[in-house]
Formats: sequence, structure tokens, C-alpha cells
Amino acid sequence: MPVNLSDLKARIEAADVYALAKRTPLELAKGLSAQLGRNVWLKREDLQDVFSFKIRGAANRMANLTDEEKLRGVCAASAGNHAQGVAASAAHYGTKAVIFMPITTPPIKVEAVHARGGETRLVGDSYDAACDAALDYAKETGAVFVHPFDEIDVIAGQGTVGKEILEQMPRTPAAIYSPFGGGGLISGIGTWVKAQSPDTQIIAVEPAGASTFKTSRNAGQPTALNRVDKFADGVAVKMVGTNTFDIANRIADNAITVTNDEICAAVKDVFEATRTVVEPAGALALAGLIAQVRNGTAPDGDCVVIISGANVNFDRIGHMVERAELGAGGEMLFAATIPEKPGAFLNFCRALGARAVTEFNYRYAKEAEAHVLVGVKLAAISERSNVLSAMQDEGISVADLSEDRLAKRHLRHMVGGRTGVDIPEVVYRFEFPERPGALTDFLINLDARWNISLFHYRNHGSSTGHVLCGFQVPKGDAKALHEQLSKIGYPMVQETGNVAYRYFLGG
Repeated sequence: MPVNLSDLKARIEAADVYALAKRTPLELAKGLSAQLGRNVWLKREDLQDVFSFKIRGAANRMANLTDEEKLRGVCAASAGNHAQGVAASAAHYGTKAVIFMPITTPPIKVEAVHARGGETRLVGDSYDAACDAALDYAKETGAVFVHPFDEIDVIAGQGTVGKEILEQMPRTPAAIYSPFGGGGLISGIGTWVKAQSPDTQIIAVEPAGASTFKTSRNAGQPTALNRVDKFADGVAVKMVGTNTFDIANRIADNAITVTNDEICAAVKDVFEATRTVVEPAGALALAGLIAQVRNGTAPDGDCVVIISGANVNFDRIGHMVERAELGAGGEMLFAATIPEKPGAFLNFCRALGARAVTEFNYRYAKEAEAHVLVGVKLAAISERSNVLSAMQDEGISVADLSEDRLAKRHLRHMVGGRTGVDIPEVVYRFEFPERPGALTDFLINLDARWNISLFHYRNHGSSTGHVLCGFQVPKGDAKALHEQLSKIGYPMVQETGNVAYRYFLGG
């Protein structure tokens, strides 16, 4: 049955969250407002004691437990923010909390649950595996399972964000941008706001690699994604909830997606506005507003952006900084082919002009020509075409690699070089679960006849490790290799035809 929005609004009105949650500030970001040509307001849910809005839903759900349910205890599945909210709420209401988390969960998030009185159990490589274990535990023990987004009391708790926004705004907002993972936050916000201010647009923002709502909306029903990009782990959900899809489908005016680079650029923008480093999901809504301003679809007037959380691992910050310039259009990465002769490098530098070089990678390949990988700073994303034209005017062949994942994730961090042998090579990009034994499992399941000719891994501080791997296929049986790799089960993309691979690594 469809969710009764009038009933949900009443539940938001009565939500009991402030024993644990703060009434967070709504701040006008003056610099961003000037940059984007409209008033930009930041709803600072990163300032909650658990650094995320999730405390609201967990607190309201726990406040509605009966005394008998409190005696049975609660359980949940989460990779971080929901886990902390449930643990803190359980401690406040004097009940036991057991939180099931993937083995790949960063230690800082596991320790945060312990610090708030929760017990953790690490199970599987994904949220789905942890969730299955939590549901089994609930059946075996009678503990109350607290869903991270698809329970009405949880949605009502999150809806208090929307209630606060309308109370804090000096005038009616033109739009509210919300991150979308499972849909609990936007469902609560949208239900309240649409009842009070129907002309305010509610805009859902998702990562391009985890667009569960947009995919489900296009299908007309909740639809599981075949693959989820876990970069913005706070919203990396395989399938929207049944209740949240029903609600969000009625209250969301638009659903848009942004790239990981755009998210990183928004993390930088939030830092410059607040001096706070937020998690990728925390900057997701701002990335959506910036994307719409760029393409001319953002509404005029006051725009509110939900800064949803700041539970970021320190070792992820470097990766986000690295990608922020690309996402903002402030850096370009490209490959150039120049002749191996005196004066060629000088001509190349003249073509670059006064642009600042962020990196320059070169390795001798053959006598006739050289390939260089170059990063340059730009004033705007539109300047990319000017760089390419300047190179071509000097007779230099170029390829823009600013959007190429192999180049950004691996190539710019590799020494480079070619195989130097005549045996054909096939190259794949993999996503390994970031846990002990993942590489060993991979190699055990790989037939010994496949010789690994290239391997590059770099830690990004997330639950997923990015790996580039080359294999020699002496008998040309690339199909057999592909079939075996598919059975291992790690997400993969063949990159043998990638332009960056051909420039710098291919035989």
C-alpha cells in the first residue's frame, strides 16, 4: 500500500529526536553564493555529535520502542553512519545494540561504534552480506532490526531536517538538494516541505555509479543495481527501499547524477566555505547544485544544500584532493606524442604557454617519438579545447585523458614501461574488497597458466581497492581468460583498447 503522506507528516511533527540530535545551523555560504549566482544555504548535518543526520532517524526509532522491545535489544547493518546513530541511541535508551558491518569497513568507523557503546560483528565484503547476517541474528535472538532507511519512524526522524529548514529560512527556498542513498532523508524532508511549501523543488542527487533512485524511477519500481560504485560509501546502496521509493517518487521533482570527480570538487568547495572536510556523500548535494548551475537547469532563488555527514577517513583525503581539480575543471590530464629530436620538447612547452604544469611523466619508448603524460592547471573546464588546439597547431598529437579512469586511478601513479616481449597482453581494471586476503583469493582462483605481466594497486582509504592487472595470453585465448576472471566475482572492466594503455603501457 502507498505510504500515507499526511500520516508521515504527523509523525515528523511528533518525532522525538532532540534528546540525541542537534538542531543544526543553516548557513549562508557567501563565497559559493557569489560563485553560483544565487543564495546557497548549507544545512550542516555534519555538525551532529555522530557527524551525520543518521542520528535523527535512529533516535526516533529507538524512542518508539516498547519496554519489551528494549529488553530484547536492537541490531542493525551499516558501514558507518547508521551504525553510530543506532549505537548512540541504544545507549541513551538503555538497550543493547549489535551492529553488523562489512569486513571492509574502515577501523575508524568500527571504533566509533564501540565508543558509543555498540557491539560490532564484521561479516562479508558488502552491506548486503552484513544485512543478511543482522536479519538472521534478529530471527535467532528476537532483537529488533532497525533498518537504515525504509522504516517509517526512521524516515520521520530524518524529516525533522526539512522542518528545521523551513523554520530557519528567511524566505521560501526555491529548491532543496538532498543526497540519495536508500532514500530515507529525502523522503522525510520532501514529505514535510511539499506539505508546507509545494513550490519548493526537491532534487535528489546520486553518484553516477550508484544511481539506485534514478534507475528505479525509470523502471517504475524498485530495481537493484548490477554494480554499485562505493566511492561515496554513505549512499552506496544497491536498491532503494519499498517505502522510500514510493515516497520519493511522489515528492522529488528531479533526480540527477554527478561524477566522483564532481563530488571531490564539491568536498573542496565545502572546505573552503566551512573549513570542514566532509565525506563524499556529505558533499553530494552541493555537487548536484553546481552541476545544474553549469548546465543552466538550476532554479533561481535560494537553494538549500544538505551537508549530510563528515565521517571521512583521513587516508581518503589525499585521493579527494587529487581528484577535486579535475572535477572542478581546474585541471586537465592529457597524453601527447612528440618527436624524439632536439627542440621538440621546447616546442611542446611553447604550446603549453604560461599554464602551470601539475605533473609531467615521460619514459623513453622508441627512437622515433615520445609519449608524455601531462597535467596542467586550467582557469575553466572550457579551456581544455584551447590546450588541445595549441598542441595540434604545433603538430603534436594529443588525447584528452581527463575523464579516463585508467589514467586517473593508475597510470599517473605508475613508473610506466612496456612489456618488451612479443607475447600478447590483455589488461583489466578490477575492484578488490579492501580486506586481508583479497589478493590471495584472487590468485588462488586464477589458473597458473596465466602469467601476470602488470600489476598496480593504490590504497584510497575506502572499502574498495582499485587494481590494474595485465595477463600474457600466448595462445591468443583471451576469451578463456575472461571467462575465468568472471568466475572470481570481482567487478572488472577490460582496458586493453584504452587509449591511455596504448600510449604508455601497450606492447
